[in-house]
Amino acid sequence: YMHWRLNRRSKVLAAIICLLVIIAFFIGIYAFWVPKRREALICAKAEEFGVEEELVFAVIRAESNFRADAVSGAGAIGIMQLMPSTAQFMQTILGSSGELTDPEENIRLGVGYLRYLSDRFDRLEEILAAYNAGEGTVRRWLSDPELTNSNGELICIPYPETRSYVRRTKNFYFCYKFFYG
Repeated sequence: YMHWRLNRRSKVLAAIICLLVIIAFFIGIYAFWVPKRREALICAKAEEFGVEEELVFAVIRAESNFRADAVSGAGAIGIMQLMPSTAQFMQTILGSSGELTDPEENIRLGVGYLRYLSDRFDRLEEILAAYNAGEGTVRRWLSDPELTNSNGELICIPYPETRSYVRRTKNFYFCYKFFYG
């Protein structure tokens, strides 16, 4: 009887250890999947502009995967992948003239732009679509009855790239909220 009881305890202990290893493995995968690089700077800018830090991390993860030297085929630059015209627009609003390639300036302008878009659009999908395709494009979509519901909310994003970007960024956003929020 005593021998069986020790074995049972050993089996339970082994099962608990295996479960903890599996949990640690998946947490490690998600920490790799949704890292928080440049955390102090990003959190400070998110707080300065009143934007959820998880949203900023998600946009950066989707845009450049935290690469400050990223340049897109369309000409977007830096960690938050800002078009030069968007950066210039935000520099005019924010009163700065730093280099777009400087990660601190790029994050400042990108987070400021997220705030700007958040003040103009009500839904996360519309904010992200505007970050990717431009404010004017999303405004056109919202004025098209075939792309909106009866409440005037965007229900169909006609650009496949933007549709994919919004879906991917929202997935990162929810992962950041789950693991860090």
